[in-house]
Amino acid sequence: MDMELPILYEDNDLLAVHKPEGLAAIPERDPSRPSARRLLEAARGERLWVVHRLDKEASGVLLFARNAEAHRYMNTLFEQRQVRKVYRALVHGRLEPGQGQIRAPIRMYGSGRMGVDPERGKPSETRYRVLEYLDEAYSLIEALPLTGRRHQIRVHCYHIGHPIVGDPRYGDRSVQQRYPRLMLHALSIRFRHPNGQELEIVAPVPESFQQVLDALRTELAASTTDHSATTSSPSST
Repeated sequence: MDMELPILYEDNDLLAVHKPEGLAAIPERDPSRPSARRLLEAARGERLWVVHRLDKEASGVLLFARNAEAHRYMNTLFEQRQVRKVYRALVHGRLEPGQGQIRAPIRMYGSGRMGVDPERGKPSETRYRVLEYLDEAYSLIEALPLTGRRHQIRVHCYHIGHPIVGDPRYGDRSVQQRYPRLMLHALSIRFRHPNGQELEIVAPVPESFQQVLDALRTELAASTTDHSATTSSPSST
């Protein structure tokens, strides 16, 4: 697979790229399938160490270490919760209150599916705030995972009754399949670099995400206009 991943940041210790949706971050079980790590290592002729997760279906910032020492350093930062990751997501429904924190333990169930389990799950926290309400149908949110469980934001949004748009794994498949992508984007990552400086790396919202958002806004605006025209039309006498 011939794909060039946009470089967001690079130095002797770290490499950050903008991963598109649909591309796995690390090699999957099927060796013939591409992954961001495999593509980068082949193109650059060097070994890269995985620093954090990013779902295959999501887009955004993906960070690698370029040496073992930097890898150990970043692992320590994540373990100590000294890395701030910000996501942009579109969820179903009107999420209220407009900001809050979801605390719900998560564990793995069958077939790799994650879910909330108050008894056996690992502590999991996600902070969020609503950026925009699209009528009553959708909410555009900023989400900050304070822990790093697999599929955490997706599971937490589903748990509170507001699944992420385009997520057939955590939501009604018949509804979710009408959307062309998972509306989850890793917008930024911030941490203290091994050299001691604060570093924030940002991946702009991709066109594929924005197109879905704009299409839904247009659809909702047209629906509102049609409804207003119908309700305001004079009744016959």
